[in-house]
Amino acid sequence: MTALQIYVSFPGTAREALGFYADVFGGELSLYTYEDFSRSDGPPEAIAHGVLNGAVALAGSDAAPGQKSVRLEGVMLSLLGTAEPSVLHEWFDRLADGGQVVDPLAPKPWGASDGQVIDRHGLHWLIGYEPAP
Repeated sequence: MTALQIYVSFPGTAREALGFYADVFGGELSLYTYEDFSRSDGPPEAIAHGVLNGAVALAGSDAAPGQKSVRLEGVMLSLLGTAEPSVLHEWFDRLADGGQVVDPLAPKPWGASDGQVIDRHGLHWLIGYEPAP
């Protein structure tokens, strides 16, 4: 691993959430169940470990009973300048589907374009780019 990777504990929605992110960002998704890992602390079909590798890397699992699941406050996942503007706009729009736009992805007074969205699974994203020279 060459960079920080976000690992999210989902409230029983890891399969749906990681599949959603694979649809948004593309890449290769690998999912392993509690049964695959011989875990007995949750339903056999629950996700014990899932990884999305691609333009955006993200990992996660279903929280076992008694464990806390994702609840972000004061944290954003930043995709500033990570792709071409057209791709960033597409990602923003797809993350907004079923989620909440906090600040539209648009030009700002300081010259850059950025925006914030909380997706349907509760992750808060900051997406933007600098204008072309």
